[in-house]
Amino acid sequence: MVAVAAAGWSAPARADQFTPAQRAEIVSIVRNALKTDPTILGDAITALRADAARKEDAANADALRDNPAALSPQPGDIVRGDGDARTTLVEFYDPRCPYCRKVLPDLDALLAGRRDLKLVEKIIPILGPDSTVDARAIQAAIRQNKGLEMQQALMTDHGKGLDHVREAAAKLGLDWTRLQSDMGSAAVKQELERNIALAHAINLTGTPTFIAGRQVLPGAASLAELRALVDQATPPTAR
Repeated sequence: MVAVAAAGWSAPARADQFTPAQRAEIVSIVRNALKTDPTILGDAITALRADAARKEDAANADALRDNPAALSPQPGDIVRGDGDARTTLVEFYDPRCPYCRKVLPDLDALLAGRRDLKLVEKIIPILGPDSTVDARAIQAAIRQNKGLEMQQALMTDHGKGLDHVREAAAKLGLDWTRLQSDMGSAAVKQELERNIALAHAINLTGTPTFIAGRQVLPGAASLAELRALVDQATPPTAR
């Protein structure tokens, strides 16, 4: 910190009481300090970033506290693992999101190694019409007990649109007429709208986003990062 009183005059009570000459002298002192010790600026930036991160974490915790549905299974969510597990990992994802697709193998590996964990997957189609088609197909397939299978089929190839969905449905042995009807239903639309509203309410900025306890982890997290997030949220007696 630069001590302005050392310049030979008493600092005014308020910043707006500085004279132009005093302001110029302060600027000169700060510039010289930065030239002499550039780490001052780095330290200031680090402190600002840390403060912003603390505020963001606090805001996320408040938002999650006020929106408990973000941390629990809701109609239309895919739940993987032990439904009675004490630790829950929530993922908000878009089926067309390349980063969501990238983490699929890591999620499989995470669940394979943690029998005390359940994964709740909340779908939010935010990347355009093709995302909406795929999301509705997954929600509709849940009604035929093939939601996870449809999700995996649609997210592991490069097709898009109804032909893409029809092909996946045929491979999975789904009733195509029923699937189309459910895709256009008010119930499916409401489930997706609920998830999008929930994502806004808890200040999500993109997909995928993972939540465990009150901790939020955005982006294509690595398996190690996912394990660390889950470990932090797991009660010691449940590990």
